[in-house]
Amino acid sequence: MLKLESMQQYQEVVQNGKTVLMFSADWCPDCRVIEPILPEVEEAFSDYTFYYVDRDQFIDLCAELEVYGIPSFLAYEKGKEIGRFVSKDRKTKEEIEQFLHSL
Repeated sequence: MLKLESMQQYQEVVQNGKTVLMFSADWCPDCRVIEPILPEVEEAFSDYTFYYVDRDQFIDLCAELEVYGIPSFLAYEKGKEIGRFVSKDRKTKEEIEQFLHSL
């Protein structure tokens, strides 16, 4: 999974192709639980480019996008938000895959 490094990069990646942003943080226990399954999810949905967004580094972006719980996922296609799986609840591999299938 690529890591979002700047707001400029955010502006670029959401405009190009299909992108999924995963909002997370190092201190988040629910985020650590899903970490081992993320490579499988990325492989299964290889038509999307996945980016890790550090919630603490991009707190203003989280507020702007109304991402108040982590882990959370936002999907974009060519600049338009096409789906969101945003909550503070722990997510399972099945729930994440169901979200991605629904896009």
